[in-house]
Amino acid sequence: MAAADVEYKCFVGGLAWATSDQSLGDAFSKYGEVVDTKIINDRETGRLRGFGFVTFREGQSLRSAIEGMNSQSLDGRNITVNEAQSCNGGGGRRRRSSPESQLNHHDEMV
Repeated sequence: MAAADVEYKCFVGGLAWATSDQSLGDAFSKYGEVVDTKIINDRETGRLRGFGFVTFREGQSLRSAIEGMNSQSLDGRNITVNEAQSCNGGGGRRRRSSPESQLNHHDEMV
C-alpha cells in the first residue's frame, strides 16, 4: 500500500439517533483535518445502526481523537472511539451454506 493510500480511520460506536455525518465531523474536527465521515444505516430498514467512521488526513490526528473522544458524550450518548480495523472484501451478513452444498463440497475434496 502506497503512503497516499493509507487511511487514518476510527470507529465510533454508541452514536445517538440524532447524530449526523455533519455533527460527527464537527465534533472530531478539533483534532485535525477530517476527510470523511460515514454513519452506517441498516440496509433493510434504513435506520441508523448506532456506529460510524471518521477518517483523518494524518495519523497524529487519529491518535489524538481516539484519546480525546473515547468515552466522551456526543449528542447525549457516551461514545466508544478506537482505530478502525481494515476490512478486506464486502461486509454484511454471511449466508450459511446448505447441507447439500456442504456434502457436494466434501465430495469434491475426497
